[in-house]
Amino acid sequence: MRKRVFSGIQPTGNIHIGNYLGAIKNWVAMQADYDNIFCVVDLHAITIPQKPEVLKKKIREVAGLLIAAGIDPEVSAIFVQSHICAHSELTWILNCFIPFGWMRRMTQFKEKSAQHKEEVSTGLFDYPALMAADILLYNTDVVPVGEDQKQHVELARDVAERFNAIYGETFRVPEVMIPEVGARIMGLDDPTMKMSKSEERPGHAIYLLDSPDEIRDKIMRATTDSRRDVLFDESRPGIFNLLSIYQLFTKKSQAEIEAHFEGKGYSDLKKELSKVVIEGLAPLQTRYKQLTADPAHIDRLLTECANRIRPTAEETLARVKEKVGLG
Repeated sequence: MRKRVFSGIQPTGNIHIGNYLGAIKNWVAMQADYDNIFCVVDLHAITIPQKPEVLKKKIREVAGLLIAAGIDPEVSAIFVQSHICAHSELTWILNCFIPFGWMRRMTQFKEKSAQHKEEVSTGLFDYPALMAADILLYNTDVVPVGEDQKQHVELARDVAERFNAIYGETFRVPEVMIPEVGARIMGLDDPTMKMSKSEERPGHAIYLLDSPDEIRDKIMRATTDSRRDVLFDESRPGIFNLLSIYQLFTKKSQAEIEAHFEGKGYSDLKKELSKVVIEGLAPLQTRYKQLTADPAHIDRLLTECANRIRPTAEETLARVKEKVGLG
C-alpha cells in the first residue's frame, strides 16, 4: 500500500508562486507515488477575522487553482475542511489531552498574536490542535510542509504518541516532509522576507492569477543589489531569489543558469524570468478559467471527494471516542 499524504492550504489572501513552487507543484508530483488528501482549511482561516462573502469566494478559488495546477480529484481527495465535522469534534477531544505548556511553546502563535493584538482569538491559540486533528483523522504517514509549519506537525506527532501511550495504539504517527528546493520563495520587494499571501504591498508577490503585464512589471521592479554579475550567491538575497525562481520554473541546474547569464546583467535576467514565469503559469490560468466557467462544477468535485473520504475520518473519530469512553 502507498503511504498517505495530508496537506492543507488556507483560503485566504492570494495564492502566489511561492505557494506554487514550494508546495503545490510538489503535491502534484506526489500523486504518482502517494495516496493524497488535500484540504482547503477554512476552519483555520477563521482563527483570524474574515469577510464571509470573501471567504466563500476564496474557498472555491483555491480549490479551482489546485485542480488547475494538476491535482486530479479522481486520483487525490480534495475537499473543504468544514464539510467533514469530525475535524472539529476530534479537535475538542485532543484539546483535553494536549498539555497547555505544549501550546504555549508554539512560535507561530506568538508571531501572529503580536500582529493582531486586538483580535487574538482562542481559535488562533488552538490552531495547532486543529491541525493535529486534520492530520491524525486520516491515518497520515507524511505531511509536506514549509519550515514555518514544522513545529505544528511535531505537535501532532507528540499528541499521537501521548494518546497511544495512554489508550493503546490508536493514531498513526506522521512524519514531516520539507521540500529541499523551493520551500522558501522570498518577497520581490524585500528578499529577506518570505513571500506571503497576506502581504498586500504592491510588488511583493506574483499571484497565480496575475496578468502577463502584472507579472512583468513586478519582476522588473524586484529588489536586487548594486552588482551586475548573475550568480547564485546567498549573501545577495535579491538576485539569489530571482535565480531560484528561474531555476524552479526552468528545471535547469545552477551551473547551466550561471553559464547562460555569463556576461549579462540583471535586466537580462529579469526580462527572461518574466517570460519564463508568464509561460509557466499560462496553462494553469487557462485551465482555471475553464473550471470556473461553471462554479457548480468545482462544488460537485469537492462534495464528491468529501463523501469519499468522510468514512475514514468518522472511523478514526469513532475509535477515539470508544477509547476515551464517549458516546
